[in-house]
Amino acid sequence: MNEKLQNLMYGIKTFWTSRSKNQKLMFIGAVVLIIVSVTAVSILASRTTMVPLYSNLSPAETGTIKENLDGRGIKSEIADGGTTILVPEENVDTLKVELAAEGIPESGSIDYSFFGKNAGIGMTENEFNVLKLDAMQTELADLIKGIEGVEDAKVMITLPEKGVFVSQGNEEASASIVLKTKPGYKFKEESIRALYHLVSKSVPNLPTDNIVIMNQNFEYFDLKNENNSQPGADFATQYQIKKEIERDIQRQVQNMLGTLMGRDKVVVTVSADVDFTQENREENLVTPVDEENMEGIAISAQRITETFTGNGDQVGGVPQGEDPADSLGSSYLESNGSNGDYERIEETINNEVNRIKKEIVESPYKVRDLGIQVMVEPPTPDDPNSLPQERVDDITRVLGTIIRTTIAKDELGQELTEEDINNKIAVTVQPFNGKIEFPSDEPSSLPLWAYIVGGILLLALIVLIFLFIRSRRRQEEEDLVLEEQGAIELPDVNEEHETEGTLKRKQLEKLAKEKPEEFAKLLRSWLAED
Repeated sequence: MNEKLQNLMYGIKTFWTSRSKNQKLMFIGAVVLIIVSVTAVSILASRTTMVPLYSNLSPAETGTIKENLDGRGIKSEIADGGTTILVPEENVDTLKVELAAEGIPESGSIDYSFFGKNAGIGMTENEFNVLKLDAMQTELADLIKGIEGVEDAKVMITLPEKGVFVSQGNEEASASIVLKTKPGYKFKEESIRALYHLVSKSVPNLPTDNIVIMNQNFEYFDLKNENNSQPGADFATQYQIKKEIERDIQRQVQNMLGTLMGRDKVVVTVSADVDFTQENREENLVTPVDEENMEGIAISAQRITETFTGNGDQVGGVPQGEDPADSLGSSYLESNGSNGDYERIEETINNEVNRIKKEIVESPYKVRDLGIQVMVEPPTPDDPNSLPQERVDDITRVLGTIIRTTIAKDELGQELTEEDINNKIAVTVQPFNGKIEFPSDEPSSLPLWAYIVGGILLLALIVLIFLFIRSRRRQEEEDLVLEEQGAIELPDVNEEHETEGTLKRKQLEKLAKEKPEEFAKLLRSWLAED
């Protein structure tokens, strides 16, 4: 074993002394790199992953949970300014169950189960009212938390005091609610209306007008009444609608021209004139059934025919007792004597016509006028002529189509002419001197020197391995040559020459091993002779 160890040490020493100084430095660097890599991997593998156990805690709750975890001997960390406590990932589920069994964390709120546990005979009416109000607020907050998009809710309810006299009217309650909503979540109008009704029906004598709801970003959720539900109800809404119209048209033009010219080659602005005048009117129209002949449907008819033959005082005129206006259709015959003939025909027809009743509610807003301004950078920024005029005309025609279809027709009373449309369009071709250039290459997560050092170490390791393999091959080749030449036999320096004395000694040793008794007798005889 010692001989093998010595041979191994001798081989290592021979290999090390046969290396050059640069090879020795590269070998040392490779060994150091391997040690550092193994150490880093072992540290990362043995590092404990910490995950949140509870978040959004108060400092008192964080301290209570921290003390409990320290008593259990569980490693924990505090983050987010004392509102979050972190524990090892493998202990999260177990700790949540065990702490919940101990009533931790305590939210500090009161629910209706509090009365069954703490109600006593000595509780005053004022104390009971305070606890009841707190429990009502807690239960209502829990209901609101179950709504999609709401992470947390705080409710403040103000109940009116009961009057001393019966004749005094009941005052109304009020409620203020602050919601912590999910980032980017948009509540629909139906959800807001349902939230208002939920709060109103949960508290006695609480109308929706006395409820204020806002989120953590001071954005109010207003309930739009039936009489005030149109988008143009106030200035803020009107301004928002105007901006949305302009933004939609701008995005449409920007995307279309950006695809044609390039995203960084086009800038679009839109200005719109929106009419928010709302008109409610009622129209009662009467039209004939047969519009071609301007006649209706005859639903009743009366025909009267009168004739007379005899002597008459006068020829012609109007019959006695007859109104001249009613004598339509009457005819008189004139004779040469005193006799005459009379004939009267009267016809009455009742026609039914179309009676149309319309209740018209005009649109809450309509685009009265529209202007589009476009700035285009030519393909060669320094040469405006690099953008042909045909391309500018194409852009103008496209914008004209958008304006013609967007502006309300009844505002003008007639079709827009090409001159009117061109007056609403402005296309400018010029270079963009204020354009910001962003680097195209994304910055790497590691600095450049880290890649350089890593590459050098990797190259050194490869060279060292190559040299080691080459030296091994060379050693094997030398051993093979020595085996082919054959081993040189050398006399053993420890081998003794055969003499008379050595021969006698060997005989005595043989005698002592085989016949010890005779060897003992021979020794006694030699001693006796001496």
